[in-house]
Amino acid sequence: MAVYTRIPDDELQQFVKRYALGNFISITDILAGVENSNFFLKLDTGTYILTIYEKRVNEEDLPFFMDLMRHLAAKGIPCPTPIADAKGNVLQRLCNKPAALVSFLNGKARETITPYACREAGIAAATMHRATADFKGTRANGLSFDGWATLITRCMEKGDDVKAGITALITSEFDYLKKHWPQKSSMPFGAVHADFFPDNVFFENDKLCGVIDFYFACSEFLAYDLAITINAWCFDDAHTLVPERLQAMLDGYQSIRPLTADEKAAMPLFLRGAALRFLLTRLHDMIYHPPGALVTPKDPLEYYKKLTFFQGFTHEW
Repeated sequence: MAVYTRIPDDELQQFVKRYALGNFISITDILAGVENSNFFLKLDTGTYILTIYEKRVNEEDLPFFMDLMRHLAAKGIPCPTPIADAKGNVLQRLCNKPAALVSFLNGKARETITPYACREAGIAAATMHRATADFKGTRANGLSFDGWATLITRCMEKGDDVKAGITALITSEFDYLKKHWPQKSSMPFGAVHADFFPDNVFFENDKLCGVIDFYFACSEFLAYDLAITINAWCFDDAHTLVPERLQAMLDGYQSIRPLTADEKAAMPLFLRGAALRFLLTRLHDMIYHPPGALVTPKDPLEYYKKLTFFQGFTHEW
């Protein structure tokens, strides 16, 4: 469940009146996702997505997310477009929390991942990377080494309750990656999605038609964003790499933006870093999962398996 805030009728009516979009018809909870409260807001001019940003989103980061989505939409990327109210404001307050209204995208996430879908995802990722080349906004990646160190400290005491030896693996991997991670100036770096998972990508009539959920977007190595995408798309339900998916994704990506020699050399590190990032956040969420919470934490051992796989992985990029 991803609805944490209930909107009183009078506040909702006042919110709708700020926009020149027509009369209110209905509001429906969106139960997918875990970070924010999301709703389908239906007006007589169409359907929109209303998001109320909860505690895990830093309000100071919201202008970056809004500007990035508007930039990508202007470049033809099918993503939610933030909508300004009658006074030109994109960000609002609702129930004493930050909120925004964005356009509705048709389509839905695929239930079955195929090499074809991986190729489409690779093309979309590369197209976004090219589209952000002239984007001026910047945001530090809060889930890079400093963020990882904080998560490691919080997970250290109870991590081995989830899996024996997992904390030793995490700390040794963290030390290795920190020692070998490339310098920012060494390869293409810019605004990336950073959460390009299948549930954030919509298809319609077997064509990729939308990308959503930009609330982990940040400034990062473009190839690291590709490594996150490979982690998310190229494994089967048993968390085993599917070579056909990987090759299809790389073919799609490089048909738009070929990797540089330095990026290819860094991909083994980026794949391991991406696996460690999601292992840490999932492990943290499992350890600190509130009793009775309606959101089921995702399995961190999926990324434990992926990390240990990538530690010995070789590939001709």
